[in-house]
Amino acid sequence: MSSKHIIVDPITRIEGHLRIEAVIDENNVIKDAYASSTMFRGIETILKGRDPRDAGLLAMRICGVCTGTHYQRSIEGVEHAFGVKIPKNARLVRNLMQGALYLHDHTVHFYHLHGLDWIDITSALKADPVKASQEALKWTDTPHGTGVGELRQVQERLQKFVKQGRLGLFANGYWGNKHYKLTPEQNLIGVAHYLEALDMQREMSKMMAIYGGKMPHPQSIVVGGVTCVQDIINPARNEEFKSLLRKARNFVKNAYLADIAMAGAVYSDEALDGTGGGLKNYMAYGGFRLDDNEFYKAKTLFPSGVVLNGDLSKVYPFDQAKVTEDVTHSWYDAPAPQHPFDGTTNPHYTGLAKKSDGMAYLKTDEKYSWIKAPVYGDQRVEVGPLARMVVGVAAKDERITRYVMGFLERLGGLLGLGKAAPASVLFSTVGRTAARAIETEMMADVMMEWIDELAANVAAGDHSTWTEFDFDSVSKDAKGYGLEEAPRGALGHWVKIKDGKIENYQAVVPSTWNASPRDGKGRMGAYEAALIGTKVADPEQPLEILRTVHSFDPCIACAVHIVDTKGKELGSFKVSTSCSV
Repeated sequence: MSSKHIIVDPITRIEGHLRIEAVIDENNVIKDAYASSTMFRGIETILKGRDPRDAGLLAMRICGVCTGTHYQRSIEGVEHAFGVKIPKNARLVRNLMQGALYLHDHTVHFYHLHGLDWIDITSALKADPVKASQEALKWTDTPHGTGVGELRQVQERLQKFVKQGRLGLFANGYWGNKHYKLTPEQNLIGVAHYLEALDMQREMSKMMAIYGGKMPHPQSIVVGGVTCVQDIINPARNEEFKSLLRKARNFVKNAYLADIAMAGAVYSDEALDGTGGGLKNYMAYGGFRLDDNEFYKAKTLFPSGVVLNGDLSKVYPFDQAKVTEDVTHSWYDAPAPQHPFDGTTNPHYTGLAKKSDGMAYLKTDEKYSWIKAPVYGDQRVEVGPLARMVVGVAAKDERITRYVMGFLERLGGLLGLGKAAPASVLFSTVGRTAARAIETEMMADVMMEWIDELAANVAAGDHSTWTEFDFDSVSKDAKGYGLEEAPRGALGHWVKIKDGKIENYQAVVPSTWNASPRDGKGRMGAYEAALIGTKVADPEQPLEILRTVHSFDPCIACAVHIVDTKGKELGSFKVSTSCSV
């Protein structure tokens, strides 16, 4: 039996650097896969010895995309350690900022990071704009931006790019690949929405900036609450936020959801056969507090829990004490799997293997990634929008179940099933992509409730935005954690404080859970498991690998170690982790 080795490095259209190595058999079916982050983070080390009240401003630099959610989790970890309860206005504003991040992040993900895995740009040039406009009506009664004239203009813009040889971000795609299935007219619809989403993401960024001060890297969250008092008590600012939300909501419902339904119907065979399903173990920390009860006792929009083996009949309760990180196959040293409170970040880079073909390969039997391998209890799990929807349905959450079943019923109708599509279609690359869109629609709707709740609370005379606390008394010896559902999944920041300074700090981010290498028992991470069994139409254009990996929305942390395509070290950089100022 012959096999081939595919290397995709770097995986593009993501934040950070990611390498995928896959082994395919004579039928081009993936039999083995390895995911490796080729970049080192290390911010946890930088935080040691700092004032815990400043941690959020540094921790948000972990990522250049979802900065605000790292900011909030760090702040909330310190609040949990200090036992500080924030006011209602602060809770609502934090929810609105995080919700706006969801709308922005999910929209950008589908159209600008993942959409071109489904949409063939060159095929759109062959489309009939009249037929494309009619096609759009199949997927929604109120299509967005798909009038004949609008589509014709989009096609003309594309044609100009081609004639001038200035494809820009559309260059070097796998255009014409056999695994593109949308018709020319469907591709034209997708391209039109891709271009409009470029403008829409700006509007969604404005939403975050209203209460955050700026985007990215907002500045209005502090231990104890928020500082955007004047924005909260100004009806005009709240109405501005609501106006932008209406605009975003319309795009989500009549462009994003419609395009996902279209792609889901066209690729229904892969949804039904479970292509890209992977681990089928799902975990959610739970998130978006809906009341002002104590930490982790409040009702949340997303319930916490664990679902194993795709069994929607049972949800296991989540316990943060069961989270550990294994570094057997990671470029770190640690004596055993560690809970984040006691976690260490001791780099131990062992390099790549050099082979006779002149290429460098991962040492897959040894260490091969800068990402650690998180384990929950004794399970490898997937996190993210799909996990949240699965846990929500399994927990019989009324709101989540309504949105998920609404989409499955819509898909079943489009497929002529006479009933809802089975929930098992979610356990696939298609399902993972659809879950993110379902969640986005739900978030856009619930944010309307939150902004009205905030306005009503302020109008009733409550202008409180911060809870006072005695830092000297609460910071002597404390520890806490900030757990939340970031756009890409379960995000946790754990902090230990001694004598008013950070003694230890660890962040376990969504892409740590999903993009991780094998653990000490040889069990795959979510990316790796999702690729197994996938058939590649053309090994020279591994579109299917990109499609499945992109469905997780990879966000790999920044680094200080660089190698070239053959594994040669280009430079080493020493970064001081202390500051005398």
